[in-house]
Amino acid sequence: MLLIRIMNYELISKGLEEARCCLENFIQDERTLPAIDAAARMMHSALKQGGKIITCGNGGSLCDATHFAEELTGRFRSSRRPLPAVAINDAAYLTCTANDFSFEDVFARYVEGVGKPDDVLICLSTSGESPNILRAAQAAKNGGLKTIALTSGSGTTLSRLCDVAIQAPRAPHSDRIQEIHIKVLHLLVQCIEQQDETLC
Repeated sequence: MLLIRIMNYELISKGLEEARCCLENFIQDERTLPAIDAAARMMHSALKQGGKIITCGNGGSLCDATHFAEELTGRFRSSRRPLPAVAINDAAYLTCTANDFSFEDVFARYVEGVGKPDDVLICLSTSGESPNILRAAQAAKNGGLKTIALTSGSGTTLSRLCDVAIQAPRAPHSDRIQEIHIKVLHLLVQCIEQQDETLC
């Protein structure tokens, strides 16, 4: 039991240190603050004009996308009116589209059907190369939507395709990148809530 506890402590300590280094690298990147600010202002402008926020991602990134949408429609830190946001996460829709067309089309077809020019699409992809996310971003651009990428590193296809790219540092495992993404999403909600009292 003692050996297991020591091994666990080492694993936990290493994991926390790895997360700390990833966050510090993200903070020190000169692109970070301007990109988050630009994304927040883009979404705020869309909401003021009657648009909505659409989010998409795969796996854990879809969970983060859903979490972000519910904090806009529900509540984050302040009581305000619900803000229009939706995550592309309906199981019936996703399985129908994947079965009848392809998994690569599941997000793009939703954007084509529901997205409007005043809307913003947030695309979460730790690699920045997920085919279904890239198709969604392209569909959004074709439809006149603004696009925001949450990805990692620089020079990914997704970051080049979107209007704003928020790029976590490259990491040995995707969970470290996702931890940065959820911090960013929380900051975006905070920025939106404070930018204009007419939204509250």
